[in-house]
Amino acid sequence: MTRAAAAALVLVAAAAFPATTAPIPESPDQSAAPAPPVADVRPHRYTRHGVTIEDPYAWLRDADYPTVDDPEVLAYLRAENAYFDAVMAPVQPLVEELFEEIKAREKPDDASVPLREGAYFYQWRFESGAQYRTWTRWPADDPDAVETILDEPALAEGQEYFALGSMSVSHDGRYLAYSTDTSGGERYTMRVKDLRDGRILDERIEDTHGDAVWAADDRTFFYLVMNEHWRSHQVRRHVVGTPAEADEIVYTEADSGFWVGLGEASSKRYVVISTGDQVTSESYLVPAERPTAEPALVAARREGHDYDIDHQGDRFVIRTNDLHKNFRLAVAPDGAFAEERWTALLEGSDTVYIRGFQCFRDWIAVEERVEGIDQVRFLDRTGGTHRVALPEPLHTVGLGANEEYDATEVRLHYASMVTPDTVFDYGVPDRRLASRKVREIPSGYDAPRYTSERVLAPARDGAAVPVSIVRRTDTPLDGSAPLYLYGYGAYGAAIPPSFSATRLSLLDRGFVYAIAHVRGGSELGRSWYEQGKLADRTNTFNDFVDVARHLIEAGFVRPGRIAIAGGSAGGELMGAVVNQAPELWGAVAAHVPFVDVLNTMLDDTLPLTPGEWPEWGNPIEDPDAFALIRSYSPYDQLRPGAYPPMLVTAGLSDPRVTYWEPAKYVAKLRALKTDDNPLVLKTNMGAGHGGKSGRYDALYEVAEEYAFLLMVMGISEG
Repeated sequence: MTRAAAAALVLVAAAAFPATTAPIPESPDQSAAPAPPVADVRPHRYTRHGVTIEDPYAWLRDADYPTVDDPEVLAYLRAENAYFDAVMAPVQPLVEELFEEIKAREKPDDASVPLREGAYFYQWRFESGAQYRTWTRWPADDPDAVETILDEPALAEGQEYFALGSMSVSHDGRYLAYSTDTSGGERYTMRVKDLRDGRILDERIEDTHGDAVWAADDRTFFYLVMNEHWRSHQVRRHVVGTPAEADEIVYTEADSGFWVGLGEASSKRYVVISTGDQVTSESYLVPAERPTAEPALVAARREGHDYDIDHQGDRFVIRTNDLHKNFRLAVAPDGAFAEERWTALLEGSDTVYIRGFQCFRDWIAVEERVEGIDQVRFLDRTGGTHRVALPEPLHTVGLGANEEYDATEVRLHYASMVTPDTVFDYGVPDRRLASRKVREIPSGYDAPRYTSERVLAPARDGAAVPVSIVRRTDTPLDGSAPLYLYGYGAYGAAIPPSFSATRLSLLDRGFVYAIAHVRGGSELGRSWYEQGKLADRTNTFNDFVDVARHLIEAGFVRPGRIAIAGGSAGGELMGAVVNQAPELWGAVAAHVPFVDVLNTMLDDTLPLTPGEWPEWGNPIEDPDAFALIRSYSPYDQLRPGAYPPMLVTAGLSDPRVTYWEPAKYVAKLRALKTDDNPLVLKTNMGAGHGGKSGRYDALYEVAEEYAFLLMVMGISEG
């Protein structure tokens, strides 16, 4: 079982809770809070393309990064954390109340639907109240012989942060290769456990990333190595029982903008090595029966060509954008996968975006998006095709964990904005959906009390931006209700109209909740993504503002009653729309926000920068890219004026959005803003990009966000 399969076992859902809210001040009493920290202004400037940039808060980047031990930097971050605590003190009872109701929607002793792989069934389980999962298995012919194969709570004991990065069981079921991170820095240490006797073997492999992929001999596995710039750049081969220092290098990627990936073909006959950036990819195959063989190139990289490959016993199946940007499926004979042998299986379409696929012995399951809505299609060996009939028109669906190549049932994960996460097994021959699990809501959930819809908001350039909306049926639509608007819009990542347990705490307090499917995502296909990147990046920001204005005009909300949120690249979105239209927003939550875009894209020593140039542009070499990024970079575009209340978060160990980006942003904004609205920065001193790692710790941070926005918007009742 791979970590990808294990991750697909994880089902996140929750339910409603009756709204009982502690009193909240109509507006935050800033006089009761201490004065906010004021960061030193230290002259720092540089010149690029004839333009001189002043950056007086550059000192907040520790010169020894990724080690962060500068006393002045740490003192400033801790002072900001103390100020956050002080500002939140008046609503601490509300934080606790929100946390308890959100926590009550989580099943304390939850468990996944068992997954069959080979001779065993696998399952994760939360013991009652546990922060982390316990992983178990049992023989398919002896369901009572349950054994624990990995105990996350034991591994996490005494750690401020813990994340299981990967777990992969050898095909014969004897060995488990797993990796862990205890800093939030996303550099994982891989260990091997002999499941026959429970011993952790001596080998210890540092700086890994992703799953181990086992060869057919069940003693050899392949794994990824991170370099000093936090880039997976190399594949190595390990033999159980030998020292990691002796592991042979299988592949090294020389392009500093490419990341290497590793997978296993569905037939389990090939190890698949992939490499690429946001727009270009390349794949290699290693026969699982011959793990020491030289990797065979599938199709040489050329700029803009993105493809991936799987094996279906007697043929290869390739998803490629060679003829259509929304991708097509092609096939090639077994043993003859060169590009000139590719023939069409499923043509590309302007209205159907092929997101992914998986091969089974008799079918190919294809994940599609049709006019912005997820679908799953099946292709059989005779050329027959059909889509799965799903219960709601507005939903999200995708392939779950499917490790059995000969399966006649395929696992799907399904949800909508009003339907909790559901695991289906789909019988392909008879086209029947069998529900295996609907997320249990211990505190109760009455789905008919909620309603969802999708509207199209006109953007200023004529584009129609989809907006997914959910609310309680008794929430008025006369503009009086507050509204929470979420957005992301980057890397072609689509935000699905899925179920959220935590969101119910807002809906039950009278909020309308909306997702703006802005350009930069792939909700409407590859072109929707391309229209929100590089020279067209500002479409993403304009779309979000135009969605808000449409919702105001349509009577959903009034100006100043909109709380907005986004994280990472979505945090960049928050910074940009605050600069563009600050009068619209009643509260802002910017989580680990990518706000110092220009400085980061100019620094090719940072882990992500070279690989990000296809997304944002290369301002080092291209003066036009420099000018464009500077024109929207939230940190660079801050000006004196009034700003809405803002909560900004950071992670000290975050390798994706380095901690100093939000720290510099808050320091500069605090010096420039002319209002008395709260501006708080919370830095997780022992975590990274995703915040705290325990399931309840993560929920507590959601409660803090909700309490902040309720406080600053003066909302005490729905």
